[in-house]
Amino acid sequence: MKTFDLSLYLVLDPDLCRTHSMVETAMAAIAGGATIVQLRDKYVGTEGLIRIGRELMDAMAGTDVPLIVNDDIDAAIAIGADGLHVGQDDIPSQTARERLGRDKIIGLSIESETVARQVDSAIVDYVGIGPVFATPTKPDHKPAIGFDGLAGLIKIAKLPSVAIGGLKSNHVDPVFAAGADGLAVVSAICGQPDPEAAAHKIATAITATKSAFAR
Repeated sequence: MKTFDLSLYLVLDPDLCRTHSMVETAMAAIAGGATIVQLRDKYVGTEGLIRIGRELMDAMAGTDVPLIVNDDIDAAIAIGADGLHVGQDDIPSQTARERLGRDKIIGLSIESETVARQVDSAIVDYVGIGPVFATPTKPDHKPAIGFDGLAGLIKIAKLPSVAIGGLKSNHVDPVFAAGADGLAVVSAICGQPDPEAAAHKIATAITATKSAFAR
């Protein structure tokens, strides 16, 4: 059975992870409270992703934190990763499901109402919605949707959702108020002097916000 927690979703960035490697950053973030790690590197190719991904899988063994590979299904399969995240211009989610099987996690990026209405919950496990804000870590992104746009797409998609796009610790409240199950961060952890402390700050804010909403 697939179980995952979208609360604090770390997207690794190779450019930002220069002082601390992606493996070091991931492990520090997990220690600080990250609940999912996504390997995203558009420059190293499939073989490079496999090499880094296997290092991550070895390091993360026993943490119960899933490793998701961005876009590259061949790498995800070779790594034995827990899942795959695809965008609108990547491999179709139906094809990904057929190749990965039922036990793997599949996430899909959503940037518009049209796409949100077309998501098949029998195929996709969660959606990544955004960008909430413009972000330099993904320069080819669609226009920012803000928190109102985030809330609207969450209602349409009707799937577990993680907000993404320029999010920091001070955005935890509005992200959860919009109905998201978590927030995905890149520079808020990657490239920080102390990735564990950065993750802990966000995780603590998430716990407080969830507690407040549960009252």
